[in-house]
Amino acid sequence: MTDHHSELDSRQAKLTQYQNEGLNPFPSRFNRTMSLHMAITQYHHLTGDDTSPVITLAGRIMAKRGHGKATFGNIQDENATLQYYANLNQLGETNLHRLIHMDVGDFIGIEGHLFRSKRGELSIHIHSFQLLSKALLPLPEKYHGLQNIEQRYRHRYIDLVVNSTVRSQFATRSHTIHSIRTWLHQAGFMEVETPVLQSIYGGASAQPFKTHHNELGQDLYLRIAPELYLKRLIVGGYERVFELGRVFRNEGVSYKHNPEFTTLELYQAYADYTDMMNLTETLLSSVVPEEGSTTSVYDEHVIDWSVPFRRIELMKALSDYAGLPTNPTLVELQNKAVSLGLDATTGVSRGELINFIYDKAVEPHLIQPTFVMNYPWETSPLAKRMTSQPDWVERFELVVAGMEIANSFSELNDPHDQYDRFLDQQQARESGWMDAHQMDHDFIHALKVGMPPTGGLGIGIDRVIMLKVNAHSIRDVLFFPHMKDKKESKENPHE
Repeated sequence: MTDHHSELDSRQAKLTQYQNEGLNPFPSRFNRTMSLHMAITQYHHLTGDDTSPVITLAGRIMAKRGHGKATFGNIQDENATLQYYANLNQLGETNLHRLIHMDVGDFIGIEGHLFRSKRGELSIHIHSFQLLSKALLPLPEKYHGLQNIEQRYRHRYIDLVVNSTVRSQFATRSHTIHSIRTWLHQAGFMEVETPVLQSIYGGASAQPFKTHHNELGQDLYLRIAPELYLKRLIVGGYERVFELGRVFRNEGVSYKHNPEFTTLELYQAYADYTDMMNLTETLLSSVVPEEGSTTSVYDEHVIDWSVPFRRIELMKALSDYAGLPTNPTLVELQNKAVSLGLDATTGVSRGELINFIYDKAVEPHLIQPTFVMNYPWETSPLAKRMTSQPDWVERFELVVAGMEIANSFSELNDPHDQYDRFLDQQQARESGWMDAHQMDHDFIHALKVGMPPTGGLGIGIDRVIMLKVNAHSIRDVLFFPHMKDKKESKENPHE
């Protein structure tokens, strides 16, 4: 602890010294001519005594070595690391001393020329330099880094500085989301924005976060899904719409759940859930595997994204993986639920029992991309009934590596059936199931205006990114996952 406080004192003393010397340790800007990656790419061919023209670069000092009449170090920017070199003849005694005594973590602007060191490493020979930002806290040790997983999540900015792999994963996230948007635009979908603050939350079975609007004097909720507003746009005449953004659910936290997460929802007029299956597999097979490949690696599994994906009916999956008959009785479902250690078998509907057993006994075993089709109507209040089996609805979930990745319906557009479904949900809520859907009279009004046959799809973007970068927790693909508040040292928050 003494060494740590000495380090803090030393950095603060250097800051004070710069200020006393009339140097600005936090200038407003610096005019660099290129990034480190651009410099390395443009001048990688240098050999022997060849040098580049004078250029200006900038970055964070990540390592220092040498002293006396010469010094070496490494600077890092967003995408690359480059060695720097300085000597007494070029800088003079005062400036060389100042450079040697800069700290790891400081940002520096450099003017100089590139050359190959005696060891063959591309380096910049410093002609002049400028402190761009004084770091008052030390970075984690070079060879140990920021290893504590909780601290990595709490202080992501430090994690990003010291772990280039983490920076790369988030760059992949950004690129993947851009690719999804591009794919949808090319497929004729229009991107829209719908309310995040809603007076009636809906579109999923979940608990909301509640807030209050002072001027209106009414409670509002952070959306749990954009579904009902997007379908209002289909009523309004748009035929292909999508929204890619944050939703919020006041639920538990796990390796695949965060209170806020990113979802893609899209709706296509004159389509059903089979059209959505085709769209889903075409979209994901184009953005998840590496370019030129049809596979990705997740944990010990090689995931094959070749089209078409496997398709299996829910009850067939229960038979194959849970050992149930293809048309089980209520008692058989209850007994299976008990054998799996599930509660609340008394008073729970047949559909809810099926869902419980599926989540426990089936989903974890579905590794390769699999569409699980046709669900009980009781658990799908916004989906259209199957014509041949009205107790079932036209719905699928896509499961990959034991995780639900996508959910889709043939959207219910009969206002009378939808009203009755909302009443069923309301009764369930009054019986204590607080995740049940609220009654939404305005949505019923919209359906009475008329909505064409429509296919809807929701994709969990964070889970798609998990699969793409082989991350085993949703927190690894969120810049700032939610963490329980914790008191920590003000002097060394990443200790």
